[in-house]
Amino acid sequence: MTGKQKIDIDKIDLEKMKEKTTDIPGLLPYAHQSGSAIIKPEDKGKITGRAVAAMHSQTDMQMAQIYQQMQLLADQAKKIQKRVEVSERIYKTSMGFEPLINHHYFLYEKEDETDFLSLVAPEEWGRKKRYSKFIAEVKLLADHTWEIIRKGD
Repeated sequence: MTGKQKIDIDKIDLEKMKEKTTDIPGLLPYAHQSGSAIIKPEDKGKITGRAVAAMHSQTDMQMAQIYQQMQLLADQAKKIQKRVEVSERIYKTSMGFEPLINHHYFLYEKEDETDFLSLVAPEEWGRKKRYSKFIAEVKLLADHTWEIIRKGD
């Protein structure tokens, strides 16, 4: 035979052709024509890995925010504890006056290691100091606790 070969239709096996073709090409897991879009199977491990990484990133960020909030609460609790400690110390001292809310006072320690509260700041004392140690400048708050404005030596 020369030139073109003729196709013998009788030799075509239609059953084998049916196996290699489909009525619904859109459901094939691969392109059904040479000009079709490339269809690649998804790498499920890669997708899962990205999702897990994103989840860890978000939860780490949220945990950091919670940690910062815990730090803030812990710092506030320490400040309140300090106020209670200084308040107890002040209420054990001898006071020759009635302290007023939102006024500043000065806590000192004497030579005999007893405390006293004064209206006089450390820099306002003359040559003769009546104290051995300046403890703190304090302010009486409305709840009758004392806020430390500045610490002494």
